[in-house]
Amino acid sequence: MMMSHCIHFGACGGCASDDRAKPDKRALLAQALSRAGYDQADIAPLVAAPLRTRRRVDLAASRKAAEISLGLHRVRSSEIVDMRECALLRPDFLTLLEKLRTLLRSLNCFRREASLVINWLDNGPDILLRADAPLTQPDRTRLIAFAKDHDAPRISVAEPKSLPEPIIILRPPILRFAGVAVTPPPGCFLQACPEGEAAIIAAMLAGLPKLRNKSRLVELYAGCGTLSFALAPHSRVEAYEGDEPAVYAADKAARDAGLAGRVTFAKRDLHRRPLLTADFKGADVVVLDPPFAGAGAQMKFLAPAGVKRIIYVSCNPDALAQDAGMLRHAGYEILAATPIDQFPFSENVESVVVFQRARD
Repeated sequence: MMMSHCIHFGACGGCASDDRAKPDKRALLAQALSRAGYDQADIAPLVAAPLRTRRRVDLAASRKAAEISLGLHRVRSSEIVDMRECALLRPDFLTLLEKLRTLLRSLNCFRREASLVINWLDNGPDILLRADAPLTQPDRTRLIAFAKDHDAPRISVAEPKSLPEPIIILRPPILRFAGVAVTPPPGCFLQACPEGEAAIIAAMLAGLPKLRNKSRLVELYAGCGTLSFALAPHSRVEAYEGDEPAVYAADKAARDAGLAGRVTFAKRDLHRRPLLTADFKGADVVVLDPPFAGAGAQMKFLAPAGVKRIIYVSCNPDALAQDAGMLRHAGYEILAATPIDQFPFSENVESVVVFQRARD
């Protein structure tokens, strides 16, 4: 009998399959594009990220008397599987989790339920605790000691109904995008692993048209600049993002790197206040990396704008099918479609799809 890839498989909700080859993720992308009307899309070979490279995790925590559980929820349950092993996370996480259980047991701000977002950045783990009770002075002392003992560059806490507050910053937490050092806000979104991020960037850059120094490139859902700084050598980048702390972090990084005139970041909620069709006038290419739900509200204005090249980064085939359907209706063809497996043992697939407006 073949052993499972993880002792928690079947209980933990993190993995849906015990076979990395299932489901067929190239087929998932092909099916999504077919539902959009692209029946003959040429799907590139799957780019698979290695196991044990995931650098971001969002964990649930619970306390029952002296027992601390820290991990992901069980399948179709609110119960937490106490994580002792994981084939996806970089090994440093598992060592840290054992220490975090001890820390959580000592905190007054953690009474029954909490969550931890850990981003493993270039210079160590950036930790955000979302607590269910007010932070006390002894809590602050323990958190500061933990950061020093375990070389965590920053630990932040979000008390109930409050924004995250950095409790200690040993040194600025740093993540480099195309060589540009960014200090992201606590708990910020990152691509799951560096290898997956590199594959996304490679497919995106391969899909760019020939650009001039004065070309106009519009980027939507820019986050902290994951794609923005990789695009900057090829064109001026006009980036939009709805999260204010992310915009601040990316803009500061651009200015510190001497790129203030090359990459601009603007805060804009593209769901509630999308760019209008006229706003895309003169754009040579649009790059977008929308959230899981897709870019529906924004796509209603982008699809009819007539931009010659659109590069769509997707983490949800269903949302991609819906948004690509609008592009198909507006007369776009697919030049390239690359599936990227950042989420092994799951039904999730990342993809980069390059759309070209057909000549009238």
